[in-house]
Amino acid sequence: MHIRVVNPNTTASMTAAIGRAAAAVAGPDTVVEAVTPTTGPASIESHYEEALAVPGLLEQIALGEQQGVDAYVVACFGDPGLDAARELAAGPVIGIAEAGFHAAAMLGRRFGVVTTLARTTGRAHELAERYGFASLVTEIRACEVPVLQLDDPTSGARELVVDECRAVLAGGADAVVLGCAGMAEFCAEVSREIGAPVVDGVAAATVLAESLVRLGLRTGKAGEYAPPPPKPVTGLLSGFTVPAAGSPVRASAPVLLAEVSA
Repeated sequence: MHIRVVNPNTTASMTAAIGRAAAAVAGPDTVVEAVTPTTGPASIESHYEEALAVPGLLEQIALGEQQGVDAYVVACFGDPGLDAARELAAGPVIGIAEAGFHAAAMLGRRFGVVTTLARTTGRAHELAERYGFASLVTEIRACEVPVLQLDDPTSGARELVVDECRAVLAGGADAVVLGCAGMAEFCAEVSREIGAPVVDGVAAATVLAESLVRLGLRTGKAGEYAPPPPKPVTGLLSGFTVPAAGSPVRASAPVLLAEVSA
């Protein structure tokens, strides 16, 4: 089985950390491939950056379809481009917020979320509503640490995440979901510190994607997630033109975008 974990931002060190977290929970017969798009923002902390990240994500989904990838994980807590990715992919595509919420809902009556910046909490609330978990979320707290500082041992990020997780438990939650893929590698440490279940969406999404493939389940293509209709795309995204009905985005897209950005 081949699972591609897509880090929608372009920071390679974060991709490597995400890959380690995913590989740690995958089965022995599963190949976990963590990839970085050729285009996009260094981190995703705004609606603007989320929008800019989607073409790079779709680039990696399209390439994966040509390479026989069985399932995908979108490793950003905003689940950017999830619906579009499902239109391109034959197999399952799982967002880490989606997976994290589902897992936490099975670990207690209610759960909370600890994320990076306060400006991203609105998106997390929106996704909780979309996935049907809004009534189970006690609160969404921000530790006010930028994404790219999460792996900096001098930033104090881990300690701040632990403090916010304790606050979530004090507010009545039974479990905590970590609201950023960059927190994946210290999930177990935080759980030990607070003495309660802490869910990393990267790990949860990887195991869920793996399980769906083992069950022989694929993305439904009869309705909304049918392949996008063929039509020309112009300008910066011309490489993403869908050439024929039922065909994925061309793999030439990343080359074209790289040339333009250069």
